[in-house]
Amino acid sequence: MNVTILPQVALLFMLIFARLGTMMMLMPALGESNIPARIRLSIALLLTLVLYPLLVGKFPTGVPDNFGALFVLFASEFVVGLFIGLSVRLVMAGIQVAGAIIAQQSSLAMAMAFDPTQSAQGVLFANFLSLMAIALIFATNLHYLVIAALHDSYMLFPPGQWMPVGDLAKSAVDTVAAAFSIGMRISTPFLVFGLVFYFGLGLLNRLMPQMQIFFIAMPANIFFGIALLMLLLGTLMTWYMNHVEAVLGRFVVR
Repeated sequence: MNVTILPQVALLFMLIFARLGTMMMLMPALGESNIPARIRLSIALLLTLVLYPLLVGKFPTGVPDNFGALFVLFASEFVVGLFIGLSVRLVMAGIQVAGAIIAQQSSLAMAMAFDPTQSAQGVLFANFLSLMAIALIFATNLHYLVIAALHDSYMLFPPGQWMPVGDLAKSAVDTVAAAFSIGMRISTPFLVFGLVFYFGLGLLNRLMPQMQIFFIAMPANIFFGIALLMLLLGTLMTWYMNHVEAVLGRFVVR
């Protein structure tokens, strides 16, 4: 039995796991924080084992003879995994922004509960939309696109090569801006509704200053806000899923 190749096999396995494991900790659906860390690590190890025969040819042969070269290899894989994972994770921040705006326009901004997708307190509308987005990722088979992005990242960012710092910074700024933009566009109908509704309440308050019109109209604001959400939910989430698919598609070689 020839065991001289075992150090190289172990090194390549750990390098692949460094990138895939980092992405798995951040990717939506498969890497949610409410999934136990052991489960996520197990999935990352299984994916590394499955993809190892397909990716081993993309790495340089041989084992580095010094610690510095080995550190650079692991650091580059970690940075690539962190960049891709955070880029896709920020897409989920867009639905959080939309939920917060919708809740504010519906007078439910103070109604908060624990959000399992963020492991923190969040408004009810944002929690509901986040959970629905994760469910739709599995329902529409977009989690397969997540796995494809894990594999194709080695074609976009070959192992052992550092990413361009300028392009990385520009992509990070564009991703954050796109997350806020998508949240604002999803919540646009509710912004229009809030503008019209509060403008009407302002007129009524001027006509009847002795009546607490904003307090009286709050139940109507909540009712119409929920009704508008139920009316537009299918269209908004379908459009949002198309955006998620487009973002994931940037990391897939077609």
